[in-house]
Amino acid sequence: MKLTIFVRTLFLLFTALTLSACTQAESPFARFTPDDFESLQANGKTVLIDVHAVWCPTCKKQGGILQAFQAAHPQCELNILSVDFDEQKEWVTHFKAPRQSTLILFKEGTQRWFSVAETRADVIRQALLSHLDNC
Repeated sequence: MKLTIFVRTLFLLFTALTLSACTQAESPFARFTPDDFESLQANGKTVLIDVHAVWCPTCKKQGGILQAFQAAHPQCELNILSVDFDEQKEWVTHFKAPRQSTLILFKEGTQRWFSVAETRADVIRQALLSHLDNC
């Protein structure tokens, strides 16, 4: 009897922690829509596709790096669209993302950079700076 209560308590605690972690890891960027992506591309904007999963610690770290980049470089015109790895599978496939935590940079309708699971801030910053205007 005591073991059953202990196991149930552990299960409930694990479930609560998992839900809490998922809520905290949501992408801080605009959710990807084909219309937004096409409109930004048609207007010559640079777009970073962030293939993100709410449960992914690598994605959360990348999100922090990207937010810091935008805060440090407000003059840069970087539009970040987040593709939900779990809910937007057709777009994960479209962008040929092998997994969550994939970053894909488009400029002038052309893919310029592709990265999987990169969490080194200096590498991400340099890749963005080398393709952005007004930085």
